[in-house]
Amino acid sequence: MISDNFILAIVGRPNVGKSTLFNRLVGRKLALVDDQPGVTRDRRFGEAKLGDLRFQIVDTAGFEGGKSGSLEARMRAQTEAAIAEADMVLMLTDARVGILPEDELFARLLRKANVPVLLAANKAEGRAADSGLNEAYKLGLGDPIALSAEHGNGTDELYKQIRDAQMAYEETHGGDWSKAFEEEEDDADFDPDQPFEDDTDKPLRVAILGRPNAGKSTLINYLLNEDRLLTGPEAGITRDSISVNWTWADDAAPNGARPITLWDTAGVRRKARVTGKLEKLSVADGLRAVKFAEVVVLLIDATSPFDKQDIQLADLVEREGRALVIAINKWDLKLDRKEVRQTVNDTLLRALPRLRGVPVMMLSAQTGKGVEKLMPAVQRQYELWNARIGTAKLNRWLGEVIDRHPPPANKGRPVRLRYITQAKSRPPTFVSFSSRGHAVPESYQRYLANSLRETFALDGIPLRIFIRKGKNPYEDK
Repeated sequence: MISDNFILAIVGRPNVGKSTLFNRLVGRKLALVDDQPGVTRDRRFGEAKLGDLRFQIVDTAGFEGGKSGSLEARMRAQTEAAIAEADMVLMLTDARVGILPEDELFARLLRKANVPVLLAANKAEGRAADSGLNEAYKLGLGDPIALSAEHGNGTDELYKQIRDAQMAYEETHGGDWSKAFEEEEDDADFDPDQPFEDDTDKPLRVAILGRPNAGKSTLINYLLNEDRLLTGPEAGITRDSISVNWTWADDAAPNGARPITLWDTAGVRRKARVTGKLEKLSVADGLRAVKFAEVVVLLIDATSPFDKQDIQLADLVEREGRALVIAINKWDLKLDRKEVRQTVNDTLLRALPRLRGVPVMMLSAQTGKGVEKLMPAVQRQYELWNARIGTAKLNRWLGEVIDRHPPPANKGRPVRLRYITQAKSRPPTFVSFSSRGHAVPESYQRYLANSLRETFALDGIPLRIFIRKGKNPYEDK
């Protein structure tokens, strides 16, 4: 059975193993796990698989005390929102520690919520957990499941309970139980002479990357028009890479809307300043999100634009071959805007020549000024990233650039480029053939790349050009 609609939220006090169970059910280490309590802060969604069951799963922050407006209070609001949106709640306790006052607080809250509740005592492997398992009965949430999220014990009973809840959900709500998870597209059948056709029904994956406190979560909240992610003046609030599904009102799409998956990532500081284990995990998680993304929005703080770390992040996106949009945030503050623009332009020209022409948006995630221009720029870069150039056009272009500036001779012998074709897109990748391919210097390959950008309007898109020693495949035709 496969359901895209049924939502199971995992709740419980800090450090009972919610993220460990989340990772086991989604089959990947998406959520950060550490012995330190309170690692999870935002809601994290995933597509869970348990036997033949498929459902949406939500990892939440543990309840912690805190004054109104504090980080702890905002974390609690995120967990309460997850409970309100869920079709079923799985409450975890720690069987080795037993029931604490925070567990009783959760139980009172869940007894008032109009949602089915499933109770599980985690870390139940071994006799040391027996007393804590028995103690869980007093929460008044039914018979607890003896569970070990780390080792997978107890998942058979968990399967039965979730299956029964899904069956009841289907009878009440109906639903599509036949949609399988989509796989990445295969480039094996890539044909450069066939134009790119954008599938606007498939979510476009966009990662928001930047230094701590650049405003990444604030920007996503503005796009969603809700306080979906924790924000605040404290730097480094976001720890996990959080994916959020959103529908962008795109007039160019056939149905007037485009599904988007937004990835909020942890702020990335300079490597020398990242010392704690948890921050290292958060940074690694954020950089992995770049690999999953199709377009990356590099968010830069206008009060300190393009420091060394921003340059390194832009270079990382280029090396990973992802489409890039640069957004200068906090444009609502009192700034010397002319100086900021000049700094940005000079840095791009000097330090990032391979991203020449990348779009730069000036915006304020706080007030929304300029944000309406962001997604059209993302869509344009996505289309360029998927660009396909016909073989005939490429070879006419190659003949013209060679006439203007032929490859330099190697050891007194001329170097001839005989043929070029596009091997793949995402990013656009080209292969040229020469009887002496090893003799084409890197400087000439940069010349070819720059000319390709200029001729075919591939502004700001990573390009790959490879010179191969080989025979023209059309030579005998």
